[in-house]
Amino acid sequence: MTGDTFLRTFSIGRKEMLHILRDPQTLFFTLFVPVMELFMLGYAIDTNVRNVRTVVVDHAGTQESRQLLQQFENSSSFKIIHKAYTDREASQLIVAGKARVGIVIPQDYSRKLEAGQSAQVLVLIDGTESSIAGEAVNVSNAIALRESLAIKLGDDLLPVEARPRLLFNPDMRSANFFIPGLMVVMCQMMSTVLSANAIVREKELGTLEQLYMTPVRRSELILGKMGPYIILTLFEFCFIALLMRVVFRVPVQGYFITLLMITFPFVLTNLGAGLWISTKAATREAAGQVAMGTFLPSIFLSGYVFPIDSMPWPLQWFSQLIPTTWMIDASRSVILRGGGWQELWQHAIVLWIMAIAALIVGSLNMHKRL
Repeated sequence: MTGDTFLRTFSIGRKEMLHILRDPQTLFFTLFVPVMELFMLGYAIDTNVRNVRTVVVDHAGTQESRQLLQQFENSSSFKIIHKAYTDREASQLIVAGKARVGIVIPQDYSRKLEAGQSAQVLVLIDGTESSIAGEAVNVSNAIALRESLAIKLGDDLLPVEARPRLLFNPDMRSANFFIPGLMVVMCQMMSTVLSANAIVREKELGTLEQLYMTPVRRSELILGKMGPYIILTLFEFCFIALLMRVVFRVPVQGYFITLLMITFPFVLTNLGAGLWISTKAATREAAGQVAMGTFLPSIFLSGYVFPIDSMPWPLQWFSQLIPTTWMIDASRSVILRGGGWQELWQHAIVLWIMAIAALIVGSLNMHKRL
């Protein structure tokens, strides 16, 4: 880069930075909105189903039935909030949404157990929320199986016993799972929206023609425009990572510099997409709407919320074309699994290919002419 090229690029970058500093909305979006979303989603999202509101109807009223209900309450998945006297009362509480689960123990429960017969317990589950319903079904079956084994085997040991060992997130903390992906989603949102407004703002202010009449080349204009947003996005990414570690106590098992080096081509990919949007949109509102439209596939098809392996194969294939998919996997690998370059070099190559392609497409659509 020659001296004149550096000066022209620096001048464009300085001008863009002054635009950002003089625009309160941009500063608020850049500095405060991602942090606010981090706290809101970090504390609100919890995939662990606990304390499901449960109503019980104990028609038996025996020691065995009370012991069974104690097993449900000790599981921490159920919280008994009401003891009803009729099945209809329990059903009404579930319909009203005051309870999610109803446990009905028949009157002959203990007599059938003493006679060696199968004693059935009715578990009514509200299926309107699939995560709660699935957890309630699994825990109910597990409790029933445990009680059956205890009755059949007594003090004898189980012939086969599985001892699961959870790796990387033994406490099953939702913050450990969501925040490494949330960092990536917010990084994409900020870099895409900010860069999408870069050229559109010049159109609305009427200064784009003045820039075209200067000796600044197209590459210098693009680099000067994108430079401040690269710095802002990487700064925000590091700041969110600091909050993740200090506030939410999410341990970083790998080297953060590795994650930062993989984040760089990811940011360039989003800036290239934002640049393309900026050249096509006529107003900042239109650019923001198009940019927001790119977030939905990134959130739902990247593995951030739903596992990719459970998707239909066409969507699994399509998810590999989304840069957020590769970045979220890299983020969780470094932060949770302690991954390094040996595990993530493919992610870096794919993201660099996507970054180069996005920047080329965005640059070709930007013509320095009146």
